[in-house]
Order: sequence, then C-alpha cells, then structure tokens
Amino acid sequence: MYKLKCFNDRKDKMLLCVVSVFVALYVAFSCTYFAGASKSVREDVVRLHILANSDTKKDQEIKLKVRDALLEKNTAILSDGVNTDNAEEYFEISKDELLKTTRKVLKENGFAYDAVITLEKEFFETREYGDLIFPAGEYTALKVVLGEGSGKNWWCVMFPPMCVPAADDVETKENTEDYLTFSGNEIVNGGKKYIIKFKLLEVYEKLKNSMSNV
Repeated sequence: MYKLKCFNDRKDKMLLCVVSVFVALYVAFSCTYFAGASKSVREDVVRLHILANSDTKKDQEIKLKVRDALLEKNTAILSDGVNTDNAEEYFEISKDELLKTTRKVLKENGFAYDAVITLEKEFFETREYGDLIFPAGEYTALKVVLGEGSGKNWWCVMFPPMCVPAADDVETKENTEDYLTFSGNEIVNGGKKYIIKFKLLEVYEKLKNSMSNV
C-alpha cells in the first residue's frame, strides 16, 4: 500500500507539472499574442488630443468648438488615399491647415490666445469608444494646445476616423478591419472578454512609460 501510495503521489506530481507547463505556455503565448496585437493597433492609429487653456466654462466651451471644427475639417480632407501606411505623413502635412482652422475658431469667438498643433508620441490609457476598446500605450497623436494648455483635455481616435460618434457618446460600428491588422481588429472589437488582459497590459505600459521618462 505504501509503495502504491508513493507511486500515485509521484504520478499526481508529474501530472501537475505537465498541466502547469501547458498552462504557463498557454498564458505566455496568449499574452504575447495580445501584446503584439495591441502594438499593431497603436502603430495603425492616430489619436487627437486637445488641451484647453484652462478649466473655466468659456475655455472648455471653446475647446469643444475647436474639436468640432477640426473633426469637420478632417472629414472634408480625409480621402480614400489615406491609409495606415501614410496616415502620419498625412497629418504632418495637414497640421498647418488644421491650425488655421483652430485659429479661425478662436478669433471668431473672441479669444486672444493662440494655439499650437504638433504630431508627437503620447501615452494613452485604455479607452472605450462605444463597442470598441483601444489598448493602453504610446500612440502617435495630433496634439492641439489652446493658450496655456492648462485645462482638462479631450481626446479620441482621429484615424481611423471615428471621433464624431465617440464625441457624441453614440455607439460606433466603424469597420475597423479596413484599417487594422486581423489580430488588432480582433482585440479592439473583442469587448469584455479581454478586460483582464487590457488591465494587465495597461499596468505594464504605464511602468514602461514611467521608466522611459526617468
């Protein structure tokens, strides 16, 4: 009986080890796949980030007017020729025209301060847009600073063009598969089934971002 018990114990331990290895490999593969898919999303997306001059009611209101004007302008000049390969180049070329639009809105509404628009890398937390979820990490962003840029900000996805429905809190059904990789589109449209991975990825990306800024 003792020998049989020892044999069973060894067999159980071996089985546990084998199961543990398979679980570890599955988790590693799953997380690696998710991280790679998230990276592809960040590479294919351009964010819009607008910083208000201050938190006063007037400055926050003009921020939203600038937002609406930029989104309308973006819709007008965004052609079928813009894709994930040339989106950054497109916004780099178009930012002067978008700045003119911003300054026009400020002037027409009686604001004396200026604005600055740059295309740069910025860190964003995980964000939901209707049914879509965009992973945390560093994205290319069209950054619009109004005046001192000390007020609450507003941001969304400028490319693919889905800012308008996000701004109005309406669920968007954008055909993201036209812009994102297969794996990227899968996680963006994956909803709550990836919620834990989104959380873990955000913690990792925050740590990585804070270390890079030291």
